[in-house]
Amino acid sequence: MYATRRVLVWILIAVFFAVALNPVTNWTQRRLVKWRWLATLLVFLATLGLLTALTALLVVPLLDEVGRLAEQVTQLLHDARAGRGPIGHLLERLHLRRYLDSRDIREYGSRLREPSLKVLRKAVFGVAGTVTIFVLAYLMVLESPKVVDRTLGLVHERHRDRVRRVGGRCARTITGYLSGNLLISVICGVLTYATMAIMGVPYAGVLALLVAVADLLPLVGATLGAVIATGASFVHSTRAGIVVLVFFVLYQQIENHVLQPMIYARAVRLNPLTVLISLLIAADLAGILGALLAIPAAGIIQIIFLDVYHGRRQRSRSGRPPSKAEND
Repeated sequence: MYATRRVLVWILIAVFFAVALNPVTNWTQRRLVKWRWLATLLVFLATLGLLTALTALLVVPLLDEVGRLAEQVTQLLHDARAGRGPIGHLLERLHLRRYLDSRDIREYGSRLREPSLKVLRKAVFGVAGTVTIFVLAYLMVLESPKVVDRTLGLVHERHRDRVRRVGGRCARTITGYLSGNLLISVICGVLTYATMAIMGVPYAGVLALLVAVADLLPLVGATLGAVIATGASFVHSTRAGIVVLVFFVLYQQIENHVLQPMIYARAVRLNPLTVLISLLIAADLAGILGALLAIPAAGIIQIIFLDVYHGRRQRSRSGRPPSKAEND
């Protein structure tokens, strides 16, 4: 059951990427190359290059900072045992310094150095999932004109333009949701960097990037990023940790109740109250996956409902009863 759910998640993510990249592929096919396969290949190669560049911008400085931190670990542990430095002073105030020399701590540290099959397994599944999503999205974009034509062929000729119009609106809803989610993550990263830089927290840029990337995940993403950034701030100083903690508590409320409803309302053309209610219901029913799909699903339902409603209203005004073909 878990494996099936994982595959379904991969397919849904691939659909999101395919819908987002399909307009770019269509434009490339109209303006640059006439072959669909070549236009799709160019767009996906450009996307892969962009993702690789963004990953390098995140990973390279992160590895550099982690390397610097690793060089200081021995000194930090020595200072902590002696009660010196920010960690030592914090442990001294909390009366926890005596536990650093306990046998349990040393045994736990030795276990951390042992290779973990679970971590390796998750890494393999992560790579496999990324490749699968990329291939699925590529095939979806490549075959989308044929799929659309075959689907429209199943619809009565009188309704084909209408179905095509509604489908285009649904696709734009998904694209708007993705762009809105990206904008919120950028805002979160910028504000996080400003706060941590003002407090003088080391590695503020890398931590802000991690928070921004984590914020792309609904529900748990922002909390995970906040825990990492707040923990690093407390290591620097208690004052910085408290300030960063208060910032994240306030920002979470603003993002959940102001930014998300307002931005998604513009991007997906939904009422802010509808956005908030959709998120709450879907998150309660299906967790992270439900929160991920809640807003675009609500936007698509609204588009279909309004189209059906306006269609029936026009027929009632004209006094013409719906035909058998229209009911089908």
